[in-house]
Amino acid sequence: MQTLDQKFNLETFFGRVRSAAARVLMLDYDGTLAPFRIDPAEAAPYPGVIPLLDEIQQAGHTRVVMVSGRWTKDLVPLLGLKRAPEIWGSHGWERLQPHGEYIVGRISPSALEVLVTADEWIAEIEALGGRCERKPAALAFHWRGLDNARIAGIRDKVFEKWMELGYVNGLAWHDFDGGIELRVAGRDKGDVVRTLVAEAGPGAIFAYLGDDLTDEPAFKAMPDTGVAILVRPQFRPTAAALWIRPPEELLEFLARWHKDAGGNS
Repeated sequence: MQTLDQKFNLETFFGRVRSAAARVLMLDYDGTLAPFRIDPAEAAPYPGVIPLLDEIQQAGHTRVVMVSGRWTKDLVPLLGLKRAPEIWGSHGWERLQPHGEYIVGRISPSALEVLVTADEWIAEIEALGGRCERKPAALAFHWRGLDNARIAGIRDKVFEKWMELGYVNGLAWHDFDGGIELRVAGRDKGDVVRTLVAEAGPGAIFAYLGDDLTDEPAFKAMPDTGVAILVRPQFRPTAAALWIRPPEELLEFLARWHKDAGGNS
């Protein structure tokens, strides 16, 4: 584990985990808990992650929240947890509670109309070798596993279509590791963090673990009583205070959290 912020001290942080009135552990999925796969349906968690999360949830000392760019319905089958966690999907546009309550943010008719228009690009992008993923409030274009020439062709085609829509169209362009997402503007993972912090109240401590550029708004939204953690094999510039490499350091962090939060040693 490598500290990136000189003001952050790992031992002090875990001391606060031990004494906190409440604990919230926020976890991205792809690239954080699970390695990337060309077929996202095959992106199983790193060995050891699910048993640790099961122990954390069973102990009851921590609110475990998945914060993903995936559609919640696509993420649930991959988790395999004994108890369903809270899940925020589609970068904050969806919220699925452990008891099953499901809420999706209201999308303006104009933004929906633009998404419908973008749907018409799918055949062209797939002809170039890309994979298209529809989600609530977004359309993602994936190119993981393709060569640089094909990637450039897909990116150029999406950009061409994007420019035809015009700059003010209700969607925002987001680059991510392995593609581009056109998402209804107005929500991101930072909004999820702010909501959860407000709900937890005073005396709570937080951690957010993520890997991608889409996790940066969440890193920046973390309060002083929390830590933003970059989980990646290779470093990249980030607002996170700590960098850990999966899977070994990821498992080490989760185990330490469980122990200091009051779980079995």
